Amino acid sequence: MTTSTAASRSGQSLPRPEAMIFDMDGTLFRTETLLIPAYHRLFDQLRSEGLFEGPTPPEELILSSLGMLLEAIWKRVMPDASDEARQRADDLLLEYELAGLTEGHSELYPQVRETLSELHKAGVKLFVASNGLEDYVQGVSDAHCLTELFTGIYSAGGRQTSTKVELVQLLLQEHNIASAWMVGDRSSDVEAGKGNELTVIGCQYAGFGREEELQGSDCFIYQFEELLELYRTSARK
Repeated sequence: MTTSTAASRSGQSLPRPEAMIFDMDGTLFRTETLLIPAYHRLFDQLRSEGLFEGPTPPEELILSSLGMLLEAIWKRVMPDASDEARQRADDLLLEYELAGLTEGHSELYPQVRETLSELHKAGVKLFVASNGLEDYVQGVSDAHCLTELFTGIYSAGGRQTSTKVELVQLLLQEHNIASAWMVGDRSSDVEAGKGNELTVIGCQYAGFGREEELQGSDCFIYQFEELLELYRTSARK
């Protein structure tokens, strides 16, 4: 690990957090291991039901849309499709992804479970805040035996929030959290953190978004386990 990944961009120690709030896709979960097979399967089904014509849109379209709300994702992936087709895509994607989780066809990023366990033992309250559907976010956590480590799992689908800023605000209010780190890989995570006056840790290892998306982060990590060093060197108030 290099020194630059274990301190803030200013070179000062980060403030020690009471809690850490994690995005799911591209932060904890290697989304493409589950998403891509389900993506191709759902378009095969849409074509068979007469709800979509032509080739399956490029995988890069949906991968680069991760972090957005599902409604916005489908408008980007299939802009000319009907509302019926987009709703059916929602349903099919969840169905196929939950099946994939049950079958064990997915992966976390390296050292995620081990790092979260160490932070949990250290007394850090751990949360998930995701723009995904509730059953999907909970399903990923359950399938990979993470649920017992989290104080709360929040999803836009479960809480009916329109932005991640609102979702994180709700989380902070419900658990009376005074200080936290927002950890994620997309601009929505930076916005959620800064919109709630949190320290933002930008994750650079997934590669789904553009590099400039994480501008405004207080620190960058290139492997998930670097969070442990950041926490150990954080400054107590």
